Amino acid sequence: MTEKQTILGRIAQLTRANINSLIDRAEDPQKMLDQLVRDYTNNIAEAEQAVAQTIGNLRLAEQDYNDDVAAVREWGNKALAASRKADEMRQAGNAAGADRYDNLAKVALGKQLEFEREVKQAEPILASQNEVVEKLKNGLAVMKDKLGQLKVKRDQLAARAKSAEAQAKVQDAVSSINVLDPTSELSRYEEQVRRQEALVAGQAEIAASSLDAQFDELETAGDTLEVEARLAALKSGGPAGQIGS
Repeated sequence: MTEKQTILGRIAQLTRANINSLIDRAEDPQKMLDQLVRDYTNNIAEAEQAVAQTIGNLRLAEQDYNDDVAAVREWGNKALAASRKADEMRQAGNAAGADRYDNLAKVALGKQLEFEREVKQAEPILASQNEVVEKLKNGLAVMKDKLGQLKVKRDQLAARAKSAEAQAKVQDAVSSINVLDPTSELSRYEEQVRRQEALVAGQAEIAASSLDAQFDELETAGDTLEVEARLAALKSGGPAGQIGS
């Protein structure tokens, strides 16, 4: 496989890459996109250098082709000049000189034929190389476009990841607040206060009941004394005491 074919294959492989599919299959899309950007950047740099070299070789070949085309004309002119000189000498009666220039014309025509063959052989090669160069240029353009898409997707993904991370932190904070709800702590404390208040009220109620019992006992004792006093009066022959006297 030639270097040009290798470059074309690499460009084709990269340009056919489905970015969305790669992202879906990646465990860490951010790292995968960073690596793809590096791979594309490196391959583009290598491809640019190879394409530049290919273009340089093509320009040299074109220069050689143009030199051969010029040589065809040059040797044709030399052959024509030698033939005319031979005709002049032959008309002047110098047969030996005429033959010598005719021989020079033949040599020039032989050289012309050699360069014509080289020109004919170079033409399809140059056409093929020009086609390859155009494909390489188009491939590079596509690769650079893909690189731009990769960078945009990477930046979008990074922004979305940061947003998702921030939302997750907020959600965690909200969840923590729900788990450790301060109002529930206040409710428990309020319940404790209510129980303490109830205890105090119960104790007060018990104390009040005990005091009422003491007063009841005091009133009962008073009645007993009154009964005894009235009984004593009856026994002494005196009138019984009246209530409230």
